[in-house]
Amino acid sequence: MDDHAKPQPVTVDQYRQRMQQKMETLLEGVITAVNQAPDGAWINGSETQVRDLFAEFRRDAYETALQMRLGATQAAFSPGG
Repeated sequence: MDDHAKPQPVTVDQYRQRMQQKMETLLEGVITAVNQAPDGAWINGSETQVRDLFAEFRRDAYETALQMRLGATQAAFSPGG
């Protein structure tokens, strides 16, 4: 692969833009879970739901980063090269 075919790394700003709505959804989900937990049981009433929200976000964040990197690599590939 010559210098012209090297993929550019995905920038933090590109990644942040892609993940922004997912982060907003995560934060909304966390506060909704805590707000809906019964008084006197905020932790027991929200901890599992919040844990699951973060687990899903973590998986999605990593998959998105990998897909973006793959996309950048494929875009730099020249079949005639």
